[in-house]
Amino acid sequence: MALAQAPIHSSVLAVLDGQTLKVPPVWFMRQAGRYLPEYRELRATTKGFVDFCLTPEKAAEATLQPIRRYGFDAAILFSDILMIPLALGQDLTFAAGEGPVLGELPALDAMREKAGLAGVALKNVGETVARVKAELTPETTLIGFCGGPWTVMTYMLNGKKAHDRSLIRAFVYDDYQKVLDLTDIVIEASAQYLKMQADNGAQVLKIFESWAEGFPDPYFDSLIIQPHIRLIQRVRELGVTLPIIGFPRGAEARCHDYADQVPVQGMGLGTATPMRLGVELQKKVPIQGALDPVVLRSGGKALDQAIDLILESWGQGPLIFNLGHGIFPDTPMAHVEQALKRIRGE
Repeated sequence: MALAQAPIHSSVLAVLDGQTLKVPPVWFMRQAGRYLPEYRELRATTKGFVDFCLTPEKAAEATLQPIRRYGFDAAILFSDILMIPLALGQDLTFAAGEGPVLGELPALDAMREKAGLAGVALKNVGETVARVKAELTPETTLIGFCGGPWTVMTYMLNGKKAHDRSLIRAFVYDDYQKVLDLTDIVIEASAQYLKMQADNGAQVLKIFESWAEGFPDPYFDSLIIQPHIRLIQRVRELGVTLPIIGFPRGAEARCHDYADQVPVQGMGLGTATPMRLGVELQKKVPIQGALDPVVLRSGGKALDQAIDLILESWGQGPLIFNLGHGIFPDTPMAHVEQALKRIRGE
């Protein structure tokens, strides 16, 4: 299937088409969020975070706020990777100070029946995408996303302690078949979700595999690489031709394997990525990343030096400038302004 061609007015799409630009396009993960006073004011209008994500006018406004303030080259849908468990019938709440808490895992057969209707179940997210697209100029690219299958499953399998990576990997050893069965379900639901976003105006799709690190052989292949291949294949079967960015966060040791096998048009890189590795990967696929969000929070000379290193190392190839992970809520807005001026040579 031929992929959609990049209009010349979109710098993000140009890079994903393999072009090297003098000034790389830039957007930041979690560019919409608590570090912005306008977001905090908007968020206070809705008690529950899930309700906020599923209220199109509010989620669209949150998506657009950093575009208005900073002029990022891409807007990324304001939502959460855990919309998929919700669509599959698993209870989801966000407790203050605790993050996401998921209820008991529904029966696999029940979730399997719901997987093909995930796009319908999350139609409010589609309305958010459509609202945002209608407000953006042609120069600003709209990115939709889903969580990587493994990352989503870590929360589904043990929602209250999903950040305990060793505990989650125990599911792989204790009931591998259940993990594989759940992977199939999450892939189908995620593909339907991404198609729905594409149908409503998303121009790029991203797969956030936030917990890709720590797998011994052969599980990185069976639980990260192969599910990503199958997810993208399913998205293409559904008729979606948009470029896709894969982000196997924390898997620097396996980045070449990922780039060689997974048919992505861009690859997100984490904070720990060596500069030489990025240069090598750029010969295979456009890259995105990988400024440390801690140095963004710190600002000053250290921030300028970190930006310069990335530009000097990766600026001679196809690059979308981004963070290696999301903006911290206590990041000063002045530091974001400093970073954008430095990246753009202003």
